[in-house]
Amino acid sequence: MSVMRFVGETSREAMRQVRAALGDDALILANRPTETGVEILAMADEAVAPAAAEAPSPAAPAPGGETPSAPAAPAEGDGDLRAMSERLLREMQDMRSLLAGEGGATAAAEPGRDALERALREAGFGQALADELLARLPAELAGPEAAPDTARAWLARRLAARLPVSVDPEAFLDAPGILALVGPTGVGKTTTTAKLAARCVQRHGAENVALVTTDGFRVGAHEQLRIYAELLDVPLHALSPEVSMDELLGELGGRRWVIIDTVGMSQRDRRIIAQAAQLQGSDERVRMLLVLNAASQPGTLEEVITRYRQAARAAGVALDDCLLTKQDEAGQLGPALDALIRHGLRLRFVSTGQRVPEDLEAADAEALVEAALSARIAAPPAPAAIAATPWADDLLGRGRRLGLLLAGLRRRLTGIAALEAAWDLSALPACLQEERLERLLEAPPEALERVGMLWAARRTLPGADWAMPDLGIDARGGWLALPELQQRQPAGWPARLARAGERGVGVHLLPSLPDAETWLWLDEARAAWLCQARPGQRVHHAGERRALSELAALAEHAGERRCRFRGQAARARFAALPVEAGPAGQRGGPSRQPLMAWVAVLDDPESGRALGQRYWLTPLTAATDTLPLLLGRLHGEALPRQVRRAWERLQALLPGETDAEVRQLLAAGLAAASCHLDQAEDAEADELRGELLALPGGRRRRREHALLEGLLYLFMGRDAIRHVGAAGLEGLR
Repeated sequence: MSVMRFVGETSREAMRQVRAALGDDALILANRPTETGVEILAMADEAVAPAAAEAPSPAAPAPGGETPSAPAAPAEGDGDLRAMSERLLREMQDMRSLLAGEGGATAAAEPGRDALERALREAGFGQALADELLARLPAELAGPEAAPDTARAWLARRLAARLPVSVDPEAFLDAPGILALVGPTGVGKTTTTAKLAARCVQRHGAENVALVTTDGFRVGAHEQLRIYAELLDVPLHALSPEVSMDELLGELGGRRWVIIDTVGMSQRDRRIIAQAAQLQGSDERVRMLLVLNAASQPGTLEEVITRYRQAARAAGVALDDCLLTKQDEAGQLGPALDALIRHGLRLRFVSTGQRVPEDLEAADAEALVEAALSARIAAPPAPAAIAATPWADDLLGRGRRLGLLLAGLRRRLTGIAALEAAWDLSALPACLQEERLERLLEAPPEALERVGMLWAARRTLPGADWAMPDLGIDARGGWLALPELQQRQPAGWPARLARAGERGVGVHLLPSLPDAETWLWLDEARAAWLCQARPGQRVHHAGERRALSELAALAEHAGERRCRFRGQAARARFAALPVEAGPAGQRGGPSRQPLMAWVAVLDDPESGRALGQRYWLTPLTAATDTLPLLLGRLHGEALPRQVRRAWERLQALLPGETDAEVRQLLAAGLAAASCHLDQAEDAEADELRGELLALPGGRRRRREHALLEGLLYLFMGRDAIRHVGAAGLEGLR
């Protein structure tokens, strides 16, 4: 009977060694953790079976049927042997179950991370992406006690967030110009060309659309596209290798939407470089759309994407958009989605059949991920990773993470794209920064719709010679990442409020009680407003003039909300009381108007320790309308300190000649973004917060400070990757 010793870094690795040496029926005698991993003692089943059976069993009957009588007292050590044998049998049963479970029989006891990794592998996703996704797995989902549905939902959200799709895919067809579909033979370019042309005809009219083919080799393909053109009532032109794009454009008669069906070429065909050069051989930009077969093998997809993007890059353009065909023929979508995520390709549409134009859908990240995770095929254990160029894999992985994180912030926070443009100004010569800043503020790169304003006090920040900027509030209640510099606003509160009103602002969160002129403007504009008040602010209640702090005990409870206060989680218990007050600087008289006084008692939700009180005055009476505004004003208290911190960090990070107003804009915008993500409680904010907090590493900081560092890291990383020529990564341009 020979006992063998196996040592592995993990129990799973050690068990693989056992199975390789002794087979699936090996018996485990002992296992224990060691300094280097896990040690297992095992032996072949046939060698130990007789001994394992004898040890705990009574003595066998003697010949002739007589059973030997038991000794009066057990020999020394017999009790220990019996106990050890029973323990070994239990371990044999447990470890045999583990051996059987290597194939998935004990998935219910599988740790959460392993279960998610197996789900990704069986859905066709690669190990590199699985490692990247699961690196941020929350601790409560990593162990065997994790709820499978919760873990799967987390995984689906993470995958969908990493799959670049258009926010509005149909807008892709609204931009006039030339669109060329490129890709290998047999992926469905001709049918897809017809589908897109039909969409353009429906949206813009047949008189504005033209079809072009470069496929002069396959008569059938040319004839098929001609039939589609006749059905759509649009002209079909041929682009031969000897004809330039300029000549073709002269024949199109001003058609504003032109779709080119290119000849299919193997990704290994050197002519794809010449094809890309011909498409870009005019002054008019040609957008290129890579058509990929969802049913292709992973290796084929990898090669197609790499070679076609290289050809486009050689022609001086980026190939960042794609379309998936034959989804209905793909047994698994995982390999295709894995390739798109790793390469940062933006998925515009998905083709699901041959019908024109019906079988073409806008890309839906959530639906595609759900379909991919639902199509699982039992897969062998993941092979050991080949670390030929770990630094390159790490660089590309970080680039993808930064790009996807930046794209997520753009979706979440209004004004991030404008803040990026402001950041880019710091790299310009100082003599150009002021002029370009004027252009940026007059025509930002995105719509900056404001429904409210968080107005700052009209005084300089402590330790600075400039005032805290004002922040717009978008329709979702978030702060705009592009702030309003005080020195660029008109003089006087009424003029500032009127200018904001012209931009659609209807809610004003004021730093203090308005004066008479401002109060009059607010009344005439019927604008909603509230202002922060001091505890000693005197108001009238029940015929008496008293301080708000004295009236707090009389206020009626109006609800509770979770919030962030002074860098920690807090509970705000709100109460309200009707009072009368007049404009700042006036006392008594007929100028008093009815208002609601609001008070918030803030405490630690865990210990109940008191954290402070806050007071506000507003003409609003309904708690449903008022409490979100009170929280916004309360959360706004953290901004000045965060802006000051951002200003100091930017002094060290930006070039020394950066314009002061550019730096102010960046400091306030980054502070607004970091504070918003610190205070928001929904799942999307939690995902973005986790990604940002994981970026800088280093020493522990308060969360809002760490988020600010994460944003600075993101913007600096964006610059670094662009400067080394990796701007083709989605989201970083």
